[in-house]
Amino acid sequence: MAVGIFDSGLGGLTVLNAAQTRLPEVDFLYYADSAHAPYGVRNAEDIYNLTRNAVQDLWSRGCDLVILACNTASAAALRRMQEEGVPQGKRVLGVFVPLIEALTERQWGDNSPPREVAVKHVALFATPATVASRAFQRELAFRAIGVDVEAQACGGVVDAIEDGDMILAEALVRSHVDALKRKMPQPQAAILGCTHYPLMAEAFQAALGPDVQVFSQGDLVAESLADYLQRHPDMLGGGVAGYLTTGNPQKVSDRATQFLRRQITFKAA
Repeated sequence: MAVGIFDSGLGGLTVLNAAQTRLPEVDFLYYADSAHAPYGVRNAEDIYNLTRNAVQDLWSRGCDLVILACNTASAAALRRMQEEGVPQGKRVLGVFVPLIEALTERQWGDNSPPREVAVKHVALFATPATVASRAFQRELAFRAIGVDVEAQACGGVVDAIEDGDMILAEALVRSHVDALKRKMPQPQAAILGCTHYPLMAEAFQAALGPDVQVFSQGDLVAESLADYLQRHPDMLGGGVAGYLTTGNPQKVSDRATQFLRRQITFKAA
């Protein structure tokens, strides 16, 4: 009985790790579309098609519930997938809503009208495709009013992380934070709007300064998933736990082991 977790590459491991810690009794099948990563520089149609194919593969493997642990996929594909229809007994969920609920201090599943919140100036760091979609701003508008969001497309960061070049990734983070601060000198909060970015959370915090609250998704998504499964225990599905990739399994396994600091072994999808 496994829940599917999908990402374009290895960033979703930050969500997987948090989910495994929060829900040790639940099995997970992680699917990395490494052959087509990164998604953040692709157009919306490509992202939709790649995401749909991967999710359908996970459904076919018995994962009734699939989490898109990829902000780009959540931004560019989730709504369209839901509008075009999800098969009976299957669900696909994204990662934006738990983050926004935490930012706006709303309870899980609170569907009351949008209202004023304490945080007024928010920096969003995300991939170019996520920024272009404006999906974060759209979801935020359902829950809060009067919040100024300044988005910064962080080109190159995902590539550097996937290549294991953390020195380059840190330099790029500093550069993107500097660019954001020229547009919004004093953000109150910062959203790490890509599941790769928590791997660079310390670099973001250092560049932003100690007064900026940095939100990243792993623990928030894990808590939201725990709440969802408590309400929908039938969604655990019948999949077999493990790690799949469309890329080179050995290379992806080595990178994943480096990121999580424990042995991770991928198989070909």
